[in-house]
Amino acid sequence: MDDLTFAADFPQATREQWLRLVEGVLKGADFDKKLVSRTHDGIAIQPLYPKAEESAPVAREQAGRWRVSQRVDHPDPATARELALLDLEGGADALTLVASGARSARGFGLRVESLDDLDRALSGVMLDLVHLRVDAGGHGRPMAALVLALAERRGHRLSDLSLDLGLDPVGAMAAQGRMSASWDVMARRMGDTLARLTAQGFAGRAFLADGRVYHEAGAGEAQELAAVLAAGIATLRALEAQGHPLDAARRALSFLLVADADEFLTVAKLRALRRLWARIEQACGLEPRPIRLHAETAWRMTTRRDPWVNVLRATIAAFSAGIGGADTVTVLPFTAALGLPDAFARRIARNTQLILLDESNLARVADPAAGAGGFEALTDALCEKAWGLFQEIEREGGILESLKAGGLQARIAAVRARREKAVATRREPITGTSEFPNIHEADVAVLLPASAADASPPPAASPSPPASTETDFASLVRMAGQGATLPELAGTAAGPAPVAIAPLPSVRTAEPFERLRDRADAHRARTGERPKVFLANLGPIAAFTARATFAKNFFEAGGIEAVTNDGFSDNEKLRQAFGNSGARLSCLCSTDEIYEQHAAAAAETLRAAGSTLVALAGRPGEHEEAWTGAGIGTFVFAGCDALAILSQALDEAAPGVTQS
Repeated sequence: MDDLTFAADFPQATREQWLRLVEGVLKGADFDKKLVSRTHDGIAIQPLYPKAEESAPVAREQAGRWRVSQRVDHPDPATARELALLDLEGGADALTLVASGARSARGFGLRVESLDDLDRALSGVMLDLVHLRVDAGGHGRPMAALVLALAERRGHRLSDLSLDLGLDPVGAMAAQGRMSASWDVMARRMGDTLARLTAQGFAGRAFLADGRVYHEAGAGEAQELAAVLAAGIATLRALEAQGHPLDAARRALSFLLVADADEFLTVAKLRALRRLWARIEQACGLEPRPIRLHAETAWRMTTRRDPWVNVLRATIAAFSAGIGGADTVTVLPFTAALGLPDAFARRIARNTQLILLDESNLARVADPAAGAGGFEALTDALCEKAWGLFQEIEREGGILESLKAGGLQARIAAVRARREKAVATRREPITGTSEFPNIHEADVAVLLPASAADASPPPAASPSPPASTETDFASLVRMAGQGATLPELAGTAAGPAPVAIAPLPSVRTAEPFERLRDRADAHRARTGERPKVFLANLGPIAAFTARATFAKNFFEAGGIEAVTNDGFSDNEKLRQAFGNSGARLSCLCSTDEIYEQHAAAAAETLRAAGSTLVALAGRPGEHEEAWTGAGIGTFVFAGCDALAILSQALDEAAPGVTQS
């Protein structure tokens, strides 16, 4: 027994003891600057957190496994059906119906013109055995009518189906920059829709507060939470104004948050939303109930270059969404940024979740983060920050007024600018794109390339009929069942589009570096070879290896191939080697000590040999003026503006090929 209780003889270490040890290592350096990081929302991330003494686990809508959802987004209904059935047979238990024209379709999406099209796309799908979420953007109401008409055609009672109709007029307006009618008209439609659904025993969720549009625009975690809260409140107010009790209104609403590769913040964000919405329910005089929370992996983090790394990013995101308490998780296939994913990419997305569920058993604990000091502290910090940002939106008159005035867009743009700077300087590296690029990577297959989506015409806009043709939701469903087309259903909106705002952009973080790679590829297509940089390695191998490796990684992030060698101690040999390399650029690589003695002369030699740009790997320090005078045009080091330098380098190495 003594052997089993020996740990009791050792006292618990204190934070003060740890800090004293840290101070010895820092040797006078500032603790906050060295060890404390901050999110783009300004939330401090400490290096160490104590155990959370008091915590209340957050509850999901249903205990146990989260639902594994797959997108139905192929334009052709027959092909979409084949892919969906493969997903369901392979273990998915939920589908997301991504309609053509929705932002999330990325130029593709299921092209549904009528009920027959939808029936073909979902042929063989047993609607009463799967969860179905509709993702139709600005055409949510007519698509919802088609889904309900399909349920009626197949003889299903709405009370037996697990449906999310995904109606999100606020999110659609934020994405598109317009709304099909005034908010008063939209509120009447929302109230009418819920009334008709309730009368038919609908047991799902009609409305959605979707965080994707804000996340894709560059919002921080707290900003995304604040916008989702404000959108949810706008829905509650609209439904209450149409005579629906608040309890019924909140039961008609679900939420969607984005899961990205930051495990801690994603887990904390999902947990924070549940706590924040519970606070709103209490303020409304309601007893809090678990919300239905969907999660989707981040479009913002996906890359076109080295897309296999997207598998790792998505795995972290799905893991974080699962333990963060999502009820349904959708993993974007790893080739999503390249085009329409094939069955293999979809299988990888599906199996990512199945492994987490069936092999890692992540769903066996209701709230794994409860009581963990770091997660609890971040959850609390996000709640506090998001609540303050939410109140700011409310002071502006709510999210609609904030969007009309441009306030929310401006605040998100400020965070996006900070993120873009961090990416440009590689303080936020993107593996496979801005760090550790593979310029010789093989092509990855997709069903349709993104260029096909870019070239396809947008869905035809429906003419706006007079206000007298405004159609209630029950009539929409009846029209859908009688064969009305989607444009005809969409054409029942009342009047022109009187609401216009500055739309929120959809931006992938890797895009600036991808554009540089595209320039380099265009040069290769035109000339038959990649733009090159000659690594002017000075001294022995041990002296230049570290910086030569850094420089190779740096320039190849812009698609510029590095030509390396075993080093030089003779400037004439350096000149000859550069001439034989076929490069237009050069970069000096060595130690600071060797630079002091040889950098200036080597730079002059390279310039005389025809190098249009001479770079030096390292910081110039006190030698900047002298080295610049010798012909060194730029310095590459950790924290420099990589995008600006690489753009300058491509101007020299690939003249005539401009950035698209």
